[in-house]
Amino acid sequence: MIGTPNRRAAKIIFVALAAMFLSGQREPILVPEVSQSRIEVRQGFTGANLLLYGAVIDPDGTRRSTNYDIVVVLKGPTEPIRLREKDRIAGIWMNAGSSDFRSAPSFFAVASSRPISEIVDPRTAAIYELGTQFIQLSPSGQIEPEEQARFASGLVEMRQRAGLYKEDPDGVRISEGVLYQARIALPSNVITGPYTAETFAIADGRVLASATAEIAVEKVGLEGEVVNAAERASLLYGLGAILLSLSMGWFAGRFFNRS
Repeated sequence: MIGTPNRRAAKIIFVALAAMFLSGQREPILVPEVSQSRIEVRQGFTGANLLLYGAVIDPDGTRRSTNYDIVVVLKGPTEPIRLREKDRIAGIWMNAGSSDFRSAPSFFAVASSRPISEIVDPRTAAIYELGTQFIQLSPSGQIEPEEQARFASGLVEMRQRAGLYKEDPDGVRISEGVLYQARIALPSNVITGPYTAETFAIADGRVLASATAEIAVEKVGLEGEVVNAAERASLLYGLGAILLSLSMGWFAGRFFNRS
Protein backbone atom coordinates (compact mmCIF):
# COMPACT_ATOMS: atom_id res chain seq x y z
CA MET A 1 0.00 0.00 0.00
CA ILE A 2 1.45 3.34 -1.01
CA GLY A 3 -0.25 5.75 1.38
CA THR A 4 -1.65 9.23 0.72
CA PRO A 5 0.03 11.51 -1.87
CA ASN A 6 0.98 14.05 0.82
CA ARG A 7 2.67 11.40 2.97
CA ARG A 8 4.51 10.01 -0.06
CA ALA A 9 5.72 13.48 -1.02
CA ALA A 10 6.86 14.22 2.55
CA LYS A 11 8.75 10.92 2.68
CA ILE A 12 10.49 11.59 -0.64
CA ILE A 13 11.57 15.10 0.37
CA PHE A 14 12.79 13.87 3.79
CA VAL A 15 14.90 11.11 2.24
CA ALA A 16 16.32 13.49 -0.36
CA LEU A 17 17.27 16.15 2.19
CA ALA A 18 18.80 13.56 4.52
CA ALA A 19 20.90 12.12 1.70
CA MET A 20 21.97 15.60 0.67
CA PHE A 21 23.22 16.59 4.11
CA LEU A 22 24.91 13.25 4.74
CA SER A 23 26.72 13.07 1.41
CA GLY A 24 27.64 16.74 1.06
CA GLN A 25 27.34 16.47 -2.71
CA ARG A 26 26.68 19.48 -4.93
CA GLU A 27 24.76 17.73 -7.69
CA PRO A 28 20.95 17.49 -7.66
CA ILE A 29 19.51 14.50 -5.86
CA LEU A 30 16.86 12.37 -7.59
CA VAL A 31 14.70 10.09 -5.46
CA PRO A 32 12.46 7.76 -7.53
CA GLU A 33 9.66 5.47 -6.37
CA VAL A 34 7.22 3.10 -8.11
CA SER A 35 3.69 2.18 -7.12
CA GLN A 36 4.39 -1.55 -7.56
CA SER A 37 7.78 -3.19 -7.22
CA ARG A 38 6.21 -6.57 -8.09
CA ILE A 39 3.54 -7.26 -10.70
CA GLU A 40 1.84 -10.64 -10.64
CA VAL A 41 0.83 -12.15 -13.96
CA ARG A 42 -2.07 -14.55 -13.51
CA GLN A 43 -4.37 -16.30 -15.94
CA GLY A 44 -6.47 -13.65 -17.66
CA PHE A 45 -3.90 -10.90 -16.98
CA THR A 46 -5.10 -7.74 -18.78
CA GLY A 47 -2.13 -5.50 -18.10
CA ALA A 48 -1.09 -3.11 -15.33
CA ASN A 49 -0.70 0.62 -14.80
CA LEU A 50 2.51 1.75 -13.14
CA LEU A 51 2.82 5.04 -11.29
CA LEU A 52 6.41 6.29 -11.22
CA TYR A 53 6.96 9.27 -8.94
CA GLY A 54 9.59 11.04 -6.90
CA ALA A 55 11.40 14.31 -6.30
CA VAL A 56 14.45 16.18 -7.51
CA ILE A 57 16.16 18.41 -4.91
CA ASP A 58 18.93 20.95 -5.38
CA PRO A 59 22.05 20.67 -3.18
CA ASP A 60 21.14 23.79 -1.19
CA GLY A 61 17.57 22.60 -0.68
CA THR A 62 16.07 25.44 -2.71
CA ARG A 63 14.22 25.52 -6.00
CA ARG A 64 16.20 26.32 -9.15
CA SER A 65 15.41 29.44 -11.11
CA THR A 66 15.40 27.17 -14.18
CA ASN A 67 13.02 24.23 -13.83
CA TYR A 68 14.03 20.63 -14.42
CA ASP A 69 12.67 18.40 -17.11
CA ILE A 70 12.02 14.79 -16.15
CA VAL A 71 12.30 11.76 -18.45
CA VAL A 72 11.37 8.24 -17.33
CA VAL A 73 12.53 5.20 -19.34
CA LEU A 74 10.98 1.82 -18.51
CA LYS A 75 12.71 -1.24 -20.01
CA GLY A 76 11.81 -4.91 -19.96
CA PRO A 77 14.22 -7.85 -20.14
CA THR A 78 16.43 -7.91 -23.24
CA GLU A 79 16.40 -10.85 -25.60
CA PRO A 80 18.15 -11.88 -28.82
CA ILE A 81 15.93 -11.73 -31.87
CA ARG A 82 16.23 -12.52 -35.57
CA LEU A 83 14.15 -10.33 -37.84
CA ARG A 84 13.31 -11.78 -41.25
CA GLU A 85 12.13 -9.91 -44.30
CA LYS A 86 9.81 -11.56 -46.80
CA ASP A 87 9.60 -10.75 -50.50
CA ARG A 88 7.46 -12.04 -53.33
CA ILE A 89 9.64 -14.10 -55.66
CA ALA A 90 8.03 -15.79 -58.69
CA GLY A 91 4.63 -15.36 -57.07
CA ILE A 92 5.71 -16.99 -53.79
CA TRP A 93 6.44 -15.20 -50.53
CA MET A 94 9.96 -16.18 -49.42
CA ASN A 95 12.56 -15.04 -46.88
CA ALA A 96 14.62 -12.39 -48.66
CA GLY A 97 16.91 -11.26 -45.85
CA SER A 98 17.40 -11.23 -42.09
CA SER A 99 19.19 -9.37 -39.32
CA ASP A 100 20.13 -10.47 -35.80
CA PHE A 101 19.94 -8.27 -32.69
CA ARG A 102 21.65 -9.42 -29.50
CA SER A 103 19.81 -7.36 -26.90
CA ALA A 104 16.45 -6.02 -28.01
CA PRO A 105 14.36 -4.93 -24.99
CA SER A 106 11.10 -6.85 -24.80
CA PHE A 107 9.37 -3.68 -23.57
CA PHE A 108 10.44 -0.05 -23.90
CA ALA A 109 8.48 3.04 -22.85
CA VAL A 110 9.52 6.67 -22.50
CA ALA A 111 7.52 9.34 -20.67
CA SER A 112 8.76 12.93 -20.54
CA SER A 113 7.64 16.35 -19.34
CA ARG A 114 8.10 17.76 -22.87
CA PRO A 115 9.00 16.32 -26.27
CA ILE A 116 12.53 14.91 -26.11
CA SER A 117 13.66 17.12 -29.02
CA GLU A 118 12.89 20.17 -26.85
CA ILE A 119 14.82 18.82 -23.85
CA VAL A 120 18.13 17.46 -25.23
CA ASP A 121 20.02 17.22 -28.50
CA PRO A 122 20.03 13.96 -30.52
CA ARG A 123 23.52 12.99 -29.28
CA THR A 124 22.49 13.17 -25.62
CA ALA A 125 19.23 11.38 -26.39
CA ALA A 126 21.17 8.57 -28.07
CA ILE A 127 23.57 8.19 -25.10
CA TYR A 128 20.72 7.74 -22.61
CA GLU A 129 18.25 6.03 -24.99
CA LEU A 130 15.64 8.75 -24.59
CA GLY A 131 13.28 7.54 -27.30
CA THR A 132 12.40 4.52 -29.41
CA GLN A 133 14.63 5.72 -32.25
CA PHE A 134 17.61 5.63 -29.87
CA ILE A 135 17.19 2.07 -28.54
CA GLN A 136 20.55 0.26 -28.49
CA LEU A 137 19.65 -3.02 -30.17
CA SER A 138 23.25 -4.37 -30.51
CA PRO A 139 23.01 -5.80 -34.04
CA SER A 140 25.30 -8.69 -34.98
CA GLY A 141 26.52 -10.18 -38.22
CA GLN A 142 27.76 -8.63 -41.45
CA ILE A 143 25.20 -6.29 -42.96
CA GLU A 144 25.26 -2.88 -44.63
CA PRO A 145 24.53 0.06 -42.28
CA GLU A 146 21.53 1.13 -44.38
CA GLU A 147 20.08 -2.39 -44.28
CA GLN A 148 20.78 -2.60 -40.56
CA ALA A 149 18.98 0.69 -39.91
CA ARG A 150 16.01 -0.48 -41.98
CA PHE A 151 15.70 -3.73 -40.02
CA ALA A 152 16.02 -1.85 -36.71
CA SER A 153 13.29 0.56 -37.78
CA GLY A 154 11.12 -2.40 -38.78
CA LEU A 155 11.61 -4.05 -35.37
CA VAL A 156 10.66 -0.85 -33.53
CA GLU A 157 7.59 -0.34 -35.73
CA MET A 158 6.48 -3.95 -35.24
CA ARG A 159 6.70 -3.68 -31.46
CA GLN A 160 5.01 -0.29 -31.46
CA ARG A 161 2.01 -1.87 -33.19
CA ALA A 162 2.00 -4.58 -30.48
CA GLY A 163 2.00 -1.90 -27.75
CA LEU A 164 5.43 -2.95 -26.49
CA TYR A 165 7.36 0.17 -27.55
CA LYS A 166 5.83 3.56 -26.83
CA GLU A 167 6.56 7.23 -26.20
CA ASP A 168 4.53 9.83 -24.31
CA PRO A 169 5.97 13.35 -24.73
CA ASP A 170 3.48 14.71 -22.19
CA GLY A 171 3.57 11.77 -19.78
CA VAL A 172 5.35 13.38 -16.81
CA ARG A 173 3.66 15.93 -14.58
CA ILE A 174 5.89 18.13 -12.40
CA SER A 175 4.58 19.93 -9.30
CA GLU A 176 6.30 22.94 -7.75
CA GLY A 177 9.40 22.22 -9.83
CA VAL A 178 10.32 19.43 -7.39
CA LEU A 179 7.81 16.55 -7.36
CA TYR A 180 7.04 14.52 -10.46
CA GLN A 181 4.82 11.63 -11.47
CA ALA A 182 4.35 9.55 -14.60
CA ARG A 183 2.02 6.72 -15.54
CA ILE A 184 3.08 3.93 -17.90
CA ALA A 185 0.75 1.11 -18.93
CA LEU A 186 2.05 -2.44 -19.29
CA PRO A 187 0.00 -4.40 -21.86
CA SER A 188 -1.19 -7.96 -21.33
CA ASN A 189 1.43 -9.37 -23.72
CA VAL A 190 4.53 -8.31 -21.75
CA ILE A 191 7.01 -11.03 -20.89
CA THR A 192 8.00 -11.74 -17.31
CA GLY A 193 11.34 -10.87 -15.78
CA PRO A 194 13.17 -7.90 -14.23
CA TYR A 195 12.19 -4.43 -15.44
CA THR A 196 14.13 -1.21 -14.78
CA ALA A 197 12.69 2.28 -14.50
CA GLU A 198 15.41 4.88 -15.03
CA THR A 199 14.58 8.50 -14.27
CA PHE A 200 16.60 11.48 -15.54
CA ALA A 201 16.58 15.06 -14.26
CA ILE A 202 17.60 17.40 -17.08
CA ALA A 203 18.20 21.14 -17.25
CA ASP A 204 19.68 23.31 -19.99
CA GLY A 205 20.08 20.26 -22.23
CA ARG A 206 22.24 18.38 -19.70
CA VAL A 207 21.44 15.27 -17.67
CA LEU A 208 22.21 16.38 -14.11
CA ALA A 209 20.98 13.37 -12.15
CA SER A 210 19.66 9.87 -12.75
CA ALA A 211 18.34 7.04 -10.59
CA THR A 212 17.01 3.55 -11.19
CA ALA A 213 14.15 1.58 -9.64
CA GLU A 214 13.60 -2.16 -10.11
CA ILE A 215 10.29 -3.85 -10.92
CA ALA A 216 9.69 -7.61 -11.04
CA VAL A 217 7.04 -8.99 -13.39
CA GLU A 218 6.36 -12.59 -12.35
CA LYS A 219 3.98 -15.39 -13.29
CA VAL A 220 1.97 -16.73 -10.33
CA GLY A 221 -0.64 -19.44 -9.89
CA LEU A 222 -0.60 -22.61 -11.98
CA GLU A 223 1.24 -20.93 -14.89
CA GLY A 224 3.90 -19.71 -12.49
CA GLU A 225 4.36 -23.16 -10.99
CA VAL A 226 4.79 -24.66 -14.47
CA VAL A 227 7.38 -22.04 -15.39
CA ASN A 228 9.27 -22.53 -12.12
CA ALA A 229 9.25 -26.30 -12.54
CA ALA A 230 10.61 -25.97 -16.08
CA GLU A 231 13.42 -23.73 -14.85
CA ARG A 232 14.34 -25.75 -11.75
CA ALA A 233 14.30 -29.19 -13.36
CA SER A 234 14.32 -28.75 -17.10
CA LEU A 235 15.27 -32.40 -17.83
CA LEU A 236 12.52 -33.87 -15.66
CA TYR A 237 10.06 -31.32 -17.01
CA GLY A 238 10.90 -32.30 -20.60
CA LEU A 239 10.60 -36.03 -19.85
CA GLY A 240 7.31 -35.47 -18.08
CA ALA A 241 5.94 -33.52 -21.03
CA ILE A 242 6.94 -36.33 -23.42
CA LEU A 243 5.35 -39.00 -21.21
CA LEU A 244 2.19 -36.94 -20.89
CA SER A 245 1.96 -36.53 -24.67
CA LEU A 246 2.52 -40.26 -25.26
CA SER A 247 -0.08 -41.18 -22.63
CA MET A 248 -2.68 -38.85 -24.11
CA GLY A 249 -1.99 -40.26 -27.59
CA TRP A 250 -2.34 -43.83 -26.32
CA PHE A 251 -5.62 -43.13 -24.50
CA ALA A 252 -7.00 -41.28 -27.53
CA GLY A 253 -6.11 -44.22 -29.80
CA ARG A 254 -7.76 -46.70 -27.44
CA PHE A 255 -10.90 -44.56 -27.20
CA PHE A 256 -11.32 -44.17 -30.99
CA ASN A 257 -10.61 -47.87 -31.61
CA ARG A 258 -13.45 -48.79 -29.28
CA SER A 259 -15.74 -46.33 -31.01
